Amino acid sequence: MNSHPHESIQRLIDTVEQVVYGKRDVVTLCAVALLARGHLLIEDVPGIGKTTLAQSLAKSVKCSFARIQFTSDMLPSDVLGISILDTRSNEFVFRRGPIFAHIVLADEINRTPPKTQSALLEAMSENTVSVDGITHQLPAPFMVIATQNPIEHEGTYVLPESQLDRFMLRVDIGYPPQDDELKIMRRHDPVDAIAALEPALDAEQLVALQRMVGTIHVDPTLENYILQIVRATRSHEQVRLGASPRGAQALYESSQALAMISGRDYVVPDDVHTLAAPTLAHRLLVKSRGADLASAARERERIIREIISQIKVPV
Repeated sequence: MNSHPHESIQRLIDTVEQVVYGKRDVVTLCAVALLARGHLLIEDVPGIGKTTLAQSLAKSVKCSFARIQFTSDMLPSDVLGISILDTRSNEFVFRRGPIFAHIVLADEINRTPPKTQSALLEAMSENTVSVDGITHQLPAPFMVIATQNPIEHEGTYVLPESQLDRFMLRVDIGYPPQDDELKIMRRHDPVDAIAALEPALDAEQLVALQRMVGTIHVDPTLENYILQIVRATRSHEQVRLGASPRGAQALYESSQALAMISGRDYVVPDDVHTLAAPTLAHRLLVKSRGADLASAARERERIIREIISQIKVPV
């Protein structure tokens, strides 16, 4: 890799921003998940740019992209693939499903039954899928970007805690500022804009950057700080189920990735503060459920902010 890691990542973010206007913080969180080999859950209303964001990210990395539009009648084989009989050889041949792309957009994941939702679990945790007793390796890099509408409940299947825990980060895009919304309105269709993007990285360069994330230094005092935050979620009076050890690992690794994006080879408390809610809030099961996913998410994020305010920041 010819350029500094920081410059390479900033070039990727800048490339995505040629299509996704006014959302640098969200694009940066996508880059964090990508660098930390994590998966991303986007909860937002339709028409906000979730598909555009995922497609732009894939184009910026010069890797394969697949979109799975989840529906109530979708089967696991529609996601993973299926073995079919080759009449010439009289042998079964595996036909790969869309999960075998580098970046997979799992659109409206909560509109498909749990059996099909769970088809993603092995892929997201092991980077493999098993069909008919045979294990197939997924490509590297591999990332799932799943979306769900936080407002609608009818005809949906709530993601179980085990599924939510597989996502490193949960974000919402939100409505763009007025000036950026004007640019979106004038652009009409983003397809041509996405097609015109020049990749900032290739898959091999991204894998090299992912390996470098693990070399970012985390001081023992910050390691303890991360653990204090995570463990406090388990004893909070308004939380029925706190963040798992996987949540601690997600906060740790994503903080390393954000430090790299910021041009540092060490993590600072601000990295942890920025990522605490996106990495931990969706893992909490709170005692008072909100009227919808959006209000529940706000309550969980409030709890994380409260916890952070009560723990001494290392200096």
